Amino acid sequence: MVKVIISGIMGRMGKKIAQLSFADRDVEIAAGVERSDCVHFHENVGEVIGENVDAPIVSDLSKVIDKGDVIIDFAGNTEAVLGHVRLAAADKNKKAMVIGTTGFSQDELKEIEELSKEIPIVLAPNMSIGVNLLFKLVKEAAKALKGKGFDIEVIEMHHRYKKDAPSGTAVKIVDILKEEAGIKKVVYGREGMYPEGRPSDEIGVFALRGGDVVGEHTVIFAGLGERIELTHKAGSRDIFAKGAVEAAKWIKGKKPGLYDMQDVLGLK
Repeated sequence: MVKVIISGIMGRMGKKIAQLSFADRDVEIAAGVERSDCVHFHENVGEVIGENVDAPIVSDLSKVIDKGDVIIDFAGNTEAVLGHVRLAAADKNKKAMVIGTTGFSQDELKEIEELSKEIPIVLAPNMSIGVNLLFKLVKEAAKALKGKGFDIEVIEMHHRYKKDAPSGTAVKIVDILKEEAGIKKVVYGREGMYPEGRPSDEIGVFALRGGDVVGEHTVIFAGLGERIELTHKAGSRDIFAKGAVEAAKWIKGKKPGLYDMQDVLGLK
């Protein structure tokens, strides 16, 4: 049994994670965390998911951190998440974390990496099984096609309310491509004239926003006379929430370190 504290519990992902945690016999919801100025703030998890769960919701993680084994954090503010990581890593706490929030700055990521020397952390921009398999396929394709004249483009689309662009998943894909294809230049969108055509030493990234699209990512390897497209389409947020719950079960008892969903799913 793993006791979880869900941060960002009033958000879309937080609610899904709470619902799936309640349905999982190996998981107990210890508490929820949410901003006190959140619209329709509730003081009990049961009120959020419509189930008989007697777990408090607070605005200050420090008030409930002793109740859980693992903190699942999908808070919408990266500074708030970083504050939670610092608190979890403190000597008096030492709590494992699963982080699904995206949009961290490089400095914030460096601090999370440093704090992972104290506690185990799963940091993943996308927790679905399919997307993490996509990461692996992109890696293999980029490695196999390196130096063979294939141009690489990344296209992602999400709902109109998504705050960051490109998505954390797209950023992860680009990081894989840069490492495996040996291309360092990244172009975010294109406009204007290209007298000499598209440069071969760049990766194009395009972020689309509209409607209620949960998440779509396509990686295109375009050569002369042929094209390879690797695509993942998410039809429900349940796939991300399920991954977060599985990550929480997996991370309990692990040694300090920075892990990702490839570790959780055994894809490395």
